[in-house]
Amino acid sequence: MERTIVQPRFKDSPHFINFWESGNGKQLIEFSGASVSFKEFETFSPFFYHVDEAGDEVVKDVYYTKKFHEASREIEHYIRNGVSETDAVPESVKKLFTQTQQIPEWLDYNLLKCGAELCMRSNLDSLISLRDYCLIGGYDYAYLNKPLIATEALKKGAVKRLSETLDFWVNVTRYHALELHAKGYEFAVKTRLIHSYARLSIKKHYKGWDTENWGEPINSWDMMATYIGFSLVFLHSLKKLGNTFSAEEEYGIFHLWKYVGYLLGIPEQLLPDDKKQATEFFYLWTSVQPPSDKDSILLAHSLLNESLENPILKFEFQRKNLRYLHICCTWFLLDDEVCKRLQIPEVSNKKLFPKSKILFNTIYDKLVSRDARIKRGNKDQMKVLEDYLNITKNSNFH
Repeated sequence: MERTIVQPRFKDSPHFINFWESGNGKQLIEFSGASVSFKEFETFSPFFYHVDEAGDEVVKDVYYTKKFHEASREIEHYIRNGVSETDAVPESVKKLFTQTQQIPEWLDYNLLKCGAELCMRSNLDSLISLRDYCLIGGYDYAYLNKPLIATEALKKGAVKRLSETLDFWVNVTRYHALELHAKGYEFAVKTRLIHSYARLSIKKHYKGWDTENWGEPINSWDMMATYIGFSLVFLHSLKKLGNTFSAEEEYGIFHLWKYVGYLLGIPEQLLPDDKKQATEFFYLWTSVQPPSDKDSILLAHSLLNESLENPILKFEFQRKNLRYLHICCTWFLLDDEVCKRLQIPEVSNKKLFPKSKILFNTIYDKLVSRDARIKRGNKDQMKVLEDYLNITKNSNFH
């Protein structure tokens, strides 16, 4: 079957125009100095039907030939000990690990360190940004969410999903995390194989998958957009919440996620070096995404109500208050139009908490040294992760 040529089919739709001419898209252009156009569209659009075949072949050769726990143990052995040309392992394993063990010429360890430091230094604002801008904002792109729906992520529940995202994000953003065989490297390779496993499962079991409109499941172009969420959108959110960062820290964030993307098998030409490039890449991708649908609304509400379901906070009033604060941040960080599409509840005094955060960050920035903030942020983020892991490991969240 001949594949349909992808068109920027939503470029004249109100949701696309409003986002880029008056919403957060306009702010991203101002923030980055980007020059957006459709000149490069045909360079990027084929990636809508492109996937990580190297990862898929490893899943077929390892996970499909033995019990899941045995396959997982085998992969962990390769990650921790490395794979050489002479090892008696499947060719697909050699191919994938030859790539991940090959340090790209462009990799700069100092920039990785700067990116990690900004992630830690921004403390809980990093986690607010990930949750209330990057994650929930991503739900507005209806086709991007289809793999989550196909793999029944809603049944798994938002607590578990959030715990997994947090576990990945924290572990790839610490000092030395991405060195070969280190924990962040391990998380990147495992996540890559989880994506392949999910993609092959969707293609095998989900008969309703609409490849022509939705692209391949977990395709390379969607992966690019997801990682632009972790870099460009994340930085924009920190800025909105009153955080400052140096040019080196900013480049560091893009460099860190470029390398994580490389380990995940995203083609290098899709991995932006800076905010200008990221905005221009993101502009093209958003033109093939329709706005929220009913699945988007279900995902958004599942995330909002996570605070009520999560037993980390003991009392109901604390959980309700936390949900209220996340709703305030969502309204503050996302466009009103997006919030209305996702049916984010209206709450009173919704600007109070975000505005007080900005004031706090302005003062905190002046009073506390950078090193102390990095140390404190790392400690606080690790504590949140520990709480989530305890909940999901020791309870009925499955």
